[in-house]
Amino acid sequence: MNTSDISKAQGHWVLAKMGKKVLRPGGRELTNKLVEGLSISSTDDVVEFAPGLGYTASLAISKRPKTYTGVDADLEAAKRLRGIINHNGYQIIHGNAAETPIDTGCKSKVYGEAMLTMHADHRKSEIIKEAHRILKKGGLYAIHELGLTPNTISDELKATIQKDLAVAIKVNARPLTQQEWSELLEKEGFRIKSIDTNAMHLLEPSRIIQDEGFFGALKIGFNILTHSDARKRIVEMSKIFRKHAKHMNSIAIVAEKI
Repeated sequence: MNTSDISKAQGHWVLAKMGKKVLRPGGRELTNKLVEGLSISSTDDVVEFAPGLGYTASLAISKRPKTYTGVDADLEAAKRLRGIINHNGYQIIHGNAAETPIDTGCKSKVYGEAMLTMHADHRKSEIIKEAHRILKKGGLYAIHELGLTPNTISDELKATIQKDLAVAIKVNARPLTQQEWSELLEKEGFRIKSIDTNAMHLLEPSRIIQDEGFFGALKIGFNILTHSDARKRIVEMSKIFRKHAKHMNSIAIVAEKI
């Protein structure tokens, strides 16, 4: 979560520094669909991988699950959330989503957003395996990630998009097509229950207003205008998102452990 050097900081933390709270590729709309798809209730033991700023954590906790555990590899983010989420069976732990200290087969719902995309495919599989390990049979695993479209997208175009994203957001993002995301989950022992998609309009004014509210959007706009280093980074990101808008989307999948 280090944003001391804006020119090198990961894109999502630059946006967070400007006041953006909803940092998921499909926005508030797709996050809400993910939470609805999980059907969290008072009997659930919930785990979230990489809760970040805690927006979705607040939605999950509002469902009053039996327990909630957030696992975040970013120590600063974990410390910040511990000050907010640390009571009545709700906790934040600093750790690796691919190798958590959570017991095998003890959780009923696991989810993560905008984090698998940031890893190579073998690393994605390791994290999905961990979700499978800690879930009970019949438990649900949900993801909200950056997608590529159509399923027949060429390897050349995929490589170009990945390269452009890496330069713009300072993360080696590896988005997948809907078919590839589904196959990755199925390979690790999950059955797909639902798939929702949305445009990847994270930095479009209409999406910012929808996600942050009118006054929240004004605040973000003011912060961007008054911070030239951040403005430069955000303009670069916006250009790449628009350049590849036809072939990028966001995807939320809910899958069941079988």
